[in-house]
Amino acid sequence: MKNLKQILFGLAVIAAFTFTQTTNAQAKPKGKEWKVPAADASKKSTVKAGDASAISEGKSIWGTNCKSCHGIKGLGDGSKAEKIDISCGDFSSKEFQSKSDGEMFYYTKIGRKPMPSFKEKLSDTELWQVVAYMRTLKK
Repeated sequence: MKNLKQILFGLAVIAAFTFTQTTNAQAKPKGKEWKVPAADASKKSTVKAGDASAISEGKSIWGTNCKSCHGIKGLGDGSKAEKIDISCGDFSSKEFQSKSDGEMFYYTKIGRKPMPSFKEKLSDTELWQVVAYMRTLKK
């Protein structure tokens, strides 16, 4: 019985910590408005919508380059998010998912503090694969 109580207490602590992490990530202020030039916002992906292979590659790239801040599910609750003064965003939100593919591509490629630029690290194809994966994060 004592072991069961300890286990239940441990699970409660983990659940509370997880809830707090997600809540804290969303409670931070948004950064300044991030305007994307019209020509970039209107760019079309070179990856076919719903391409399972591209999504899989994008997920792998996300795991290596994005999840430490944006979290596994894009909720802005990655392990480094607490160290950042502004919200890392909620990529599952209607607001984010309403962005064009070109806008998502631009944000990822160009970056801005505290978001790094990936133009030197990832190819355009890899960036479009990440965009395809980000589309799967919607609620």
